[in-house]
Amino acid sequence: MRLENGQVYCPDGVFRRGTLHVEGGVFVEASAPGPVFDAEGLTLIPGLTDVHFHGCMGRDRCEGTEAAIQAIADYEESAGVTTLCPATMTLPEGRLIEIVSAAGRFSGETGAALVGIDMEGPFISLEKRGAQNPRYIRRPDAALFERVREASGGLVKIVTVAPEVEGAMEFIDRERDRAILSIAHTACDYDTAREAFARGARHVTHLYNAMPPMGHREPGPILAALERDDVTIELICDGVHVHPAVIRNTLRMFGKDRVIFISDSMEATGMPDGRYTLGELPVVKRGNRALLSDGTIAGSVTDLMGCLRTAVLGMGVPLETAVRCAAVNPARLIGIHDRYGSLEPGRVANLVALDKELNVVMVLNRGRVRPPRSADTPS
Repeated sequence: MRLENGQVYCPDGVFRRGTLHVEGGVFVEASAPGPVFDAEGLTLIPGLTDVHFHGCMGRDRCEGTEAAIQAIADYEESAGVTTLCPATMTLPEGRLIEIVSAAGRFSGETGAALVGIDMEGPFISLEKRGAQNPRYIRRPDAALFERVREASGGLVKIVTVAPEVEGAMEFIDRERDRAILSIAHTACDYDTAREAFARGARHVTHLYNAMPPMGHREPGPILAALERDDVTIELICDGVHVHPAVIRNTLRMFGKDRVIFISDSMEATGMPDGRYTLGELPVVKRGNRALLSDGTIAGSVTDLMGCLRTAVLGMGVPLETAVRCAAVNPARLIGIHDRYGSLEPGRVANLVALDKELNVVMVLNRGRVRPPRSADTPS
């Protein structure tokens, strides 16, 4: 298969008019005669990778069933998100084992590929729990984490920890080589965050949300992360969680190579307004917001491609920067960039063709042409 005449996202982050060749489910230097896709007027980017989301289309990752994972994978594929690292919630150990075991069994023959798990909770702060269930919050427990990790078949790539809680620093010392340790749902101050990064934490989950703000006398974990060149951060660009000016200036501060766009989407994504759940907590979706009864934001209702579109068209982020943050950087974070997040020869042939309004025209997943999400389906 050849894709001709499109504006191709190149490894140096520049768009150039070119031709892509696909054979055997991967990009190649040249392909045998076969189908030709005319991409005139279209932009060709790598399939996106979402390293932090919970669900869509009325299904939640924490249902702990392969059927739920498949429904989520099918929707995400149609939206141009071709590799997934969904997040768990703060739940009892038994439920977490059930959830990650289902992921370990999932074959993933169709839909977006399940490439990891983000363990968001239960090792978090009660004060900054956000939409996490307070009943199941517990101190960091390396033995529990290892049981969950083993049940997942090694799929757990990211684990959240609030570094100020008892046992957190010891947990970081022990687990820093087994997973990406991320600061999140934390009330920690600058010095505590700085120590956590010195001990081996290397990531910050949904920056600005569920953590102290950055102040000139109390800089908090945000500035501690900024000072470390080896720490990456997540941003939710749904237009609800973070102001556009903050998105733009965070990219200036951290640089485009350290920022990872996530959706943090929950089961109401792609669904009409109404009542849903997130980690056993009731949620109401109205428009582009999902809220608990007390007004707390409960994840987002925008998929990652919708976040990319909002960042570019609504926040002034350059398209090439948004693609790096939604396709390249997340693949690098979880160690799959040798296969995903690039249109280079040898990579898995995951590609999204976008029109000038950044609507998905065509999705190529593992070399197979897949139908895009219907234009009238909410994002």
